[in-house]
Amino acid sequence: MRGVKAGFFIAALFAAGAAQARVPLAEVKPINDGLTAVAIADHIRIKCDDISARLVVAWRYIGQLEDQAKAMGYTDDEIEHFVTDKKEKKRVAALAADYIRAHNADPKDPATLCALGRAEIAAGSSIGQLLREN
Repeated sequence: MRGVKAGFFIAALFAAGAAQARVPLAEVKPINDGLTAVAIADHIRIKCDDISARLVVAWRYIGQLEDQAKAMGYTDDEIEHFVTDKKEKKRVAALAADYIRAHNADPKDPATLCALGRAEIAAGSSIGQLLREN
């Protein structure tokens, strides 16, 4: 009986350690990269009249990101807080703007955003998969 109790205690310690070791969602690369891709695609489709969102694909992609976060042990409340937090939204928007600039486009210039959107679509990137030409 003592061995069983010790086993449960050790398992509980490992579980507690794993829960404490979890990093903020902003530091989880696949989640962060996914949300940044969504933000970039959204910015392109808003500014470029020739490109629109593939909404069903986008909602599925967002759902996959949410499922991935849940599989990592994040709760619905943690996920909701992360995606609605104003500081996080600004941070992701800044990452999106940095990506746009790094790809020779201007976040305020529809012509360069359309060119970037077409390039992402042609490349089949995670951003391009969320967009389509009208």
